[in-house]
Amino acid sequence: MADGAAPVLDVRGLKTVFHTRSGEVHAVNSVSFLLRPGELLGVVGESGSGKSVTMMSLIGLLPSPPADVRAGEVLLGGRDLLKIAPRDLQSVRGAKVGFVFQDPMTSLNPVFNVGNQIMEPLLKHKGMTKAQARDRAVELLELVGIPDAAKRLKSYPHQFSGGMRQRVMIAIALACDPDVLIADEPTTALDVTIQAQILELVKELRAKLGMAIIWITHDLGVIAAIADRVMVMYGGQVVEHAPVKELFANPSHPYTRALLKTIPSIAGEREARLQVIEGQPPILTGEPVSCPFRARCSHAMEVCGRENPLRRALDGRPVGEGHDVACHWSSPEVAHA
Repeated sequence: MADGAAPVLDVRGLKTVFHTRSGEVHAVNSVSFLLRPGELLGVVGESGSGKSVTMMSLIGLLPSPPADVRAGEVLLGGRDLLKIAPRDLQSVRGAKVGFVFQDPMTSLNPVFNVGNQIMEPLLKHKGMTKAQARDRAVELLELVGIPDAAKRLKSYPHQFSGGMRQRVMIAIALACDPDVLIADEPTTALDVTIQAQILELVKELRAKLGMAIIWITHDLGVIAAIADRVMVMYGGQVVEHAPVKELFANPSHPYTRALLKTIPSIAGEREARLQVIEGQPPILTGEPVSCPFRARCSHAMEVCGRENPLRRALDGRPVGEGHDVACHWSSPEVAHA
């Protein structure tokens, strides 16, 4: 990671709502973060926290309607992706930003062989001839560890295992050497052995290619293994953000602490049963005017019900650069054990 380097991606105040029969669902609420060259940012939170919707909002992957990216800036290479024409945005997807989806079986087209699917972005964005694109496709399959790459170009998705299909998805995402790779829970549907292989592959590719990566997951164990920084989301907003070691050593938001307590331990006998987070995620209709975690938080105070806390730095560095948290309870004015 190039510490202190200019960010390759700068997201400021992103807001996304969905128009439904029950009213507006505020799925993403003022999300801001930076991503620097060569860095891996982990994004964690339970289902419905806004992780995937946030990242799909960045590059126009949400159907509109019902989705409406209402506010914010998404700066990539000095261009605000929220203000460019749809045709120009298509040139960003694949060329500048690669996306690896959760389920490779539904993401890959079953009626085209994988060679054609890898070659498509090369022909579209790089202006290669078919021969050049084919040679590059072979290189990409070799890069992601698929044996007999030249022969497998003619294979169809159903002829690959789940782990191999995910490798093909990574190859497609890497085809045009993007500045940013977004991986949306790419190992969730895979068994633990294949998960470990994919994680090791990502580490190797990151070291070799130096790309910046956003890794979306609900698995804090994965984050501990691969991330530089962690962004914890809940209720459509960022509740805590920190370097990975700092987050695990000094979690400051009650939700982050609760998440960490749900992780099983193999370091001997536990003193108590594995904990769960009681209650349900919030219903995100209407503008957020209070802390989204208050109904499930054992430290909730009166102020939590009338004021949604802003993110503030805990280590003296600017918000988004070091350790920051959005919580009334963790403020220095509130004494707690």
